[in-house]
Amino acid sequence: MSRALETAAAAVRTERCGVDALLGALDDPATPLARAFDAAFDALLHTPGRVIVTGMGKSGHVARKIASTLASTGQRAAFVHPGEASHGDLGMIGEEDVVLALSNSGETPELGSIVTYCSRFGVPLIAVTSVPQSSLSKAADIVLPLPDAEEACRATRAPTTSTTLAVVLGDALAVALLDARGFTSDDFRTLHPGGKLGASLKRVRDLMHEGRELPLVPLRTPVREAVSVLSRGGFGCVGVLDGDALVGIATDGDIRRHIGDDLDRLTVEAMMTRGPKTVSPDTLAAEALGILSRTKITALFVVEGTRPVGLLHVHDCLDTGVL
Repeated sequence: MSRALETAAAAVRTERCGVDALLGALDDPATPLARAFDAAFDALLHTPGRVIVTGMGKSGHVARKIASTLASTGQRAAFVHPGEASHGDLGMIGEEDVVLALSNSGETPELGSIVTYCSRFGVPLIAVTSVPQSSLSKAADIVLPLPDAEEACRATRAPTTSTTLAVVLGDALAVALLDARGFTSDDFRTLHPGGKLGASLKRVRDLMHEGRELPLVPLRTPVREAVSVLSRGGFGCVGVLDGDALVGIATDGDIRRHIGDDLDRLTVEAMMTRGPKTVSPDTLAAEALGILSRTKITALFVVEGTRPVGLLHVHDCLDTGVL
């Protein structure tokens, strides 16, 4: 193993020890962190305003990430830079908000204006710090004490393990709040309409063709007429109805296999596949794509009960980034 790999592995082990210590503190309801976590959770859950997350330097980067995670999981949140706070951005903090301030040492001077503002206007202040007796801790209403863990960068003690613990703790708060609010994948999709994540959360109803686009014919339809409907649809298949119920599907391949037969005397019933695979409108598009892939077909009819209400083609999934 190279020296670089040895150093990298040692850094990961050091940070893992820190995360294990954080887990141990949260797993024991008697620890100061566990008690403070419950109090912070209640404050964030019941705040009528937003969660204002702040921090300087590396803690500031973590604070931005926590604010973004909270906002994307249903909690109104925003990041306020402590350096800008004293130049007008204090106006972004309302009396109905809660401030979550990150500082590993708890002695970050740039946080002073925000701490003073919270005290003056009665804005609840939650501190995330590794030093429970720090100035920030003494000013805070709730202190979330990070474990006294060794930094992965031992030579300089640059923020490494401590920032990892702050990220993990922020994620833990966000997930706990998400669970308490009953935040669903549909809610998450609303806040993530773009990119691969948004695509993976789309439902079949978001992508399906419907109405006059659907290639449907009655059970006794002559083959030549069914071919015309199939060609106009452009999906490579036609659904076969018995009344309002979907009972079969005929593909262009099914029709080609009967080319030598007397097509003028055949109905679509003679060549259709009975009991076709279907999905409901609420099926995840990614799940529907999985069915298409496993069964090596290119289209699925979408049904409510037995009534067809849409059609999903494999290209509909791929074109929107569903994988």
